[in-house]
Amino acid sequence: MQRRAQREQPERAKRLTRVLVCAAAVPVMLVATGCSSDSGSDDGGDKAASASASASPSPTVQAAAYRTLPEACGVLSKKTLKDLAPKAKSGKEGSSDDVASRASCSWSSLDNNGVKGSQFRWLNVSLLRFESDTTRGPGDKLAQEYYDKQVREVRATPGAKGLNAQAVAGTGNEATAVRYDLKKKEGTFKQQTVVARVENVVVTLDYNGAGLAGDKTPDAAALLSDAKKAAREAVLSVTRANGPSAAGGSPSAPASGRPSAPASEAPSASASGKS
Repeated sequence: MQRRAQREQPERAKRLTRVLVCAAAVPVMLVATGCSSDSGSDDGGDKAASASASASPSPTVQAAAYRTLPEACGVLSKKTLKDLAPKAKSGKEGSSDDVASRASCSWSSLDNNGVKGSQFRWLNVSLLRFESDTTRGPGDKLAQEYYDKQVREVRATPGAKGLNAQAVAGTGNEATAVRYDLKKKEGTFKQQTVVARVENVVVTLDYNGAGLAGDKTPDAAALLSDAKKAAREAVLSVTRANGPSAAGGSPSAPASGRPSAPASEAPSASASGKS
């Protein structure tokens, strides 16, 4: 019995050693498994974030067709100026902090006929260019909104008599001519305003005439015809200033983020203060 007990003691010791080794190995496996699981979770999160970022591209908008404006005092030919404002010596350029976005020029003509009175003419051309904007929309859309606003303002001129509005063909994308009489202390002024849009640019041409000190009142139909002719010429100058390929635009070009000139800051087409 004693010898049998002595033989069994080494066997028990071996079995106990194997049990302790296996038990010690279990926590190591669990820790390794836990680390592997956490690592996989992080990779999945990174991939999801990357996929989400790639699904949100930067906003773009159709680029404006026209990127500049012609010199305002040079949009009309010498012949046209001689016909509309024969006694004007030179144009008076309006103030602007960015002539590529907004510009204007005016001419004043007084033909003094002595005791027979005098003929007065006043001509003004205003140019306003809109840039595309990612929040407000394409430049031509902004220009159209301003064009509509200009026409409404002209038609609402205080004191206007016999007002008449009509579409003008062959002048940019769209154009409207508004004519009316405006009585002042100097006499009755015949006012013609042509508002035209070509792509993302709005051209406003004001032309008025009066017979002063007893001279005859100018013919309104003739003044309107001259105003339409001058407006077509101004629109053509805008097109030429931007080159033959400017009207195409670029559908993939990002917008600048700011329009060239908000409509609320643009020069008014009202003729109530002109004389």
